[in-house]
Amino acid sequence: MEAVLLNSALRLLLPTPTRPSLYPVSIPQTLSFSSSLSPPRFPIRISSRSHSLPGFFSHPSRNWRPFHVSASAVAVQKTGKDRSPADVLVTETKEPNSSVRLSVEVPPAVCQQCYRKVLDEFAKQAKIPGFRPGKKVPENILVNYIGGNNVQQAAIEATLKKTLPQAMASVEGRALKDSVRIVTKFSEMYDVFSLQDAFRYEVVADVAPEVKWLSENKYKNLKIVVEIDNIIEAQSASERELQRRHKALGLLRIVTDRGLQIGDLVVLDIFAKTIGQDESEGEKIPSAETKGFHLDTEESDNLLPGFLDSIIGIRQGETKSFPLQFPESWEQENLRGVRAQFTVECKELFYRDLPQLDDSLAENVLPGCNSLDQVREAILQRCKEVEQTAIEQATDNAILDQLSKIVEVDIPKSLLEEQGRQLYGAKLLQLQVEKKINESQLASLSSERAVGQFINNEKENISKIIKQMLAVGEIFKCENLQFLTEELVKEVENSIAEFKRHNQEYDEERVREQVQDVLEGAKVLEWLRENAEIQYVKQ
Repeated sequence: MEAVLLNSALRLLLPTPTRPSLYPVSIPQTLSFSSSLSPPRFPIRISSRSHSLPGFFSHPSRNWRPFHVSASAVAVQKTGKDRSPADVLVTETKEPNSSVRLSVEVPPAVCQQCYRKVLDEFAKQAKIPGFRPGKKVPENILVNYIGGNNVQQAAIEATLKKTLPQAMASVEGRALKDSVRIVTKFSEMYDVFSLQDAFRYEVVADVAPEVKWLSENKYKNLKIVVEIDNIIEAQSASERELQRRHKALGLLRIVTDRGLQIGDLVVLDIFAKTIGQDESEGEKIPSAETKGFHLDTEESDNLLPGFLDSIIGIRQGETKSFPLQFPESWEQENLRGVRAQFTVECKELFYRDLPQLDDSLAENVLPGCNSLDQVREAILQRCKEVEQTAIEQATDNAILDQLSKIVEVDIPKSLLEEQGRQLYGAKLLQLQVEKKINESQLASLSSERAVGQFINNEKENISKIIKQMLAVGEIFKCENLQFLTEELVKEVENSIAEFKRHNQEYDEERVREQVQDVLEGAKVLEWLRENAEIQYVKQ
């Protein structure tokens, strides 16, 4: 019975109840509730409603709208037959992570009023033998028929429904939507509820976090250093692309009379074990092992330093063993600084038989071109476009990274979780679009456990994103930046078309909010690029 009440106690401010309550008056649901038996939890849902637009995330200050107390809900405390004979006392205490605790004290007169209303509602609906409909039923008979426990539990629900709007009025406009939760256990309320004494309970709510700038100039006069990878430099990139296209026109021929040299393509089986301090072989390193690995010796930038040099000269069918150490900058953290013994077997060895690169190959290298000069010019132009896009993206990333370092935000747990779900949902959507997962895998990855693990593992990154987006929102407001309504309408239409193309559900209002976030972010980044001191450094 208490589990039913706990669920119905959650229905405190929405217009439509989803489950019948013992209390005859509908009690809507928006709050979570602590219970000593089985505390209700909102299920984790991964759907298109929680997805962000590609490349951008929902602005926290908009995604988490403030909790608002309706005027009609508060007015019931002040006017009409249901006017409270005494005010509810609310004490607010600040808590960590931008949350507040509201200690609510309800006068006995309010409890009595709610108790009487519960009895009146039960009397209207109950069909008690011996009493005609509408005839007044003595209180003791009515309570005995309904059950004293049920009446008291319903009275507690009615008291919560009546007093919560007044209690929440102190944080109206500050509390984040869906973050409000009653932390007093229902069983504790039941044990202490009395018509003669004050009724007490506690509510916790997350509030909109404050953005604190760590510099006097805040976001102005920023100095940004943008590191540009040499690989995107247009001239060298175009040369590599021409070389790649030329190699694609060649034939692979088996090497029979020599070992591996630069320019060859080799197929390898690679095995690796850790090396202990006493130089003994340790455990296997599965992530460093592979069979049938195709290696183009002219494209070896991502190899472990020293690996290519160690296998130069290896012949088909030959095996080589050598030690190497993973650098401290290695992407896989658990391998940084690890010494390993590699064993490599050469399965196949090829060289490229390339045609002479001249004007006669122009059409094959790049359709529509009649000469190598045209090929080089067309490839260079495309690489310049890619280079410009990459530089702009690197600049935006550097600016956002700097913003996260110059603000301090006490991030609410509910906001961290919601932003984490959006980030996770976006990744799942991308996997779906790319058809890398099926429906069964999607269901597994959408589980509460999977989402929770992701949020826990990515907590630092999620916090960084929240800081960036709150900072962006603050700048947009402070600088009075604007975008055209036509831009918003067009982008919303494009986004909806994209959802429809991939047969994804969507909420138009949610899409509109996300598009607005994207446009606001673009305006802020444009303003910062124009007003910051930006230095480009090649890696």
